[in-house]
Amino acid sequence: MIRLGEIAAACGGTVLGEDRAISPEAFIDSRAVVPGGLFCAFRGERSDGHDHVAAALDSGAGAALVDHPVEGTGPLVVVDDVQVAMGRLAAAHVARLRDSLTVVAVTGSVGKTTTKDLLAAVLPGPTVVTRGSLNNEIGLPLTALRATPDTRHLVLEMGADKEGDIAYLTSLVPPDVSVVLAVARAHLGVFGGIERVAEAKQEIVRGLGPGGTAVLNADDHRVAAMAAVAPGAVVRFGREPRPADDPVTVAASDVRLDEGGHASFTLRAGGGSAPVTLGLVGAHHVSNALAAAAVAHTLGVPLPDVARALSGRAASSPHRMSVTTRADGITIIDDAYNANPDSMAAALRTLTAIAHGRRSVAVVGAMLELGDAEVEEHAAVGALAADLGVDRLIAVGQLASHAAGEFPPDRVRRCADLDAARAALAEELRAGDVVLIKASNGSRLWTLADEWAGEA
Repeated sequence: MIRLGEIAAACGGTVLGEDRAISPEAFIDSRAVVPGGLFCAFRGERSDGHDHVAAALDSGAGAALVDHPVEGTGPLVVVDDVQVAMGRLAAAHVARLRDSLTVVAVTGSVGKTTTKDLLAAVLPGPTVVTRGSLNNEIGLPLTALRATPDTRHLVLEMGADKEGDIAYLTSLVPPDVSVVLAVARAHLGVFGGIERVAEAKQEIVRGLGPGGTAVLNADDHRVAAMAAVAPGAVVRFGREPRPADDPVTVAASDVRLDEGGHASFTLRAGGGSAPVTLGLVGAHHVSNALAAAAVAHTLGVPLPDVARALSGRAASSPHRMSVTTRADGITIIDDAYNANPDSMAAALRTLTAIAHGRRSVAVVGAMLELGDAEVEEHAAVGALAADLGVDRLIAVGQLASHAAGEFPPDRVRRCADLDAARAALAEELRAGDVVLIKASNGSRLWTLADEWAGEA
């Protein structure tokens, strides 16, 4: 519990009404009230939280954080800027818990959410992790404020829309362990090039707290290079075999895929080894599992315990390589939450690995925020799908039409929108097909995945 006077002191605000004790857990949606918690009246693009202060308090909120008094409501903490105040409050809250709390921060162009979910499984004791993709200047405070005196690990996913975003997040909550997964061709239109993406991601390494450890992917040369800016210890993870002059602390050897696309490997660290079989689908998840194992190893979790926690672990978050086989034998691979060229390539390879003699169908939509590279990168998707032997390609939207142009014309369907794609799927799919649905979230192809998987 925390008193409103303490919140005001942390945020530079003023208490209006009773200086009561409330839960520090915060929320920005009046429909998702945490009883006794703090409603933060955030000004969004479509609505102003100040219009919902009364409803939040009526529904059980202990108080509201506002940037001006709201007539007829209270108690309130009035600040200059609610978003900034949320960050300051989160920083103060975590600082109070530091004696018993370890903060792990995760970033990367791909794999953040999966790795965060794996960390929730492998780290012992009460662990608070980012929900969904609340990984920005609003989401991180919401996550941090869920930590309690009993919390042993706070796992924070950190995303970036521009340079400086992650630096700001680490300034609020300096990590004890920072993980960088990969630097991929994502948000190129925003950053202007992959080297700028790398510079943004390395902010999580530079932002480590005193005595902190950087956990880096040795299989990505841009990530491996971040060891040069680490202020303390570095733990590297990667696949074996590797060059003798490029060793890693945590490794995967003997990687293989079963018929369902699940990876098995031998996990090696600290002179020991243990077998792991993932419930996740796709060989690319071996890297995410290694990242989680490297964090656990850094924090002293025994290797056998890590291997047991990783084994059988399936996707915890929706639309991320979720596999459903329907009663008619059609298998849906739903990876429609997000997409960039590298994750699209990994998904297509997983599709063909799972199909293995069955007919493979790729439903692809737009990969957003690629800037000047968007035509070239979408065309490359079609070319790769053809090279991999994908049987049918359904390209949805204008950008995806460039992929269709690189695919055999007798095996491709061009769809202008979701309705056309829905009709194409109904016409094209037959029992036994394996279907990948993949695009950036803004394309809303996940609605098709929900519809088809929901009929399982």
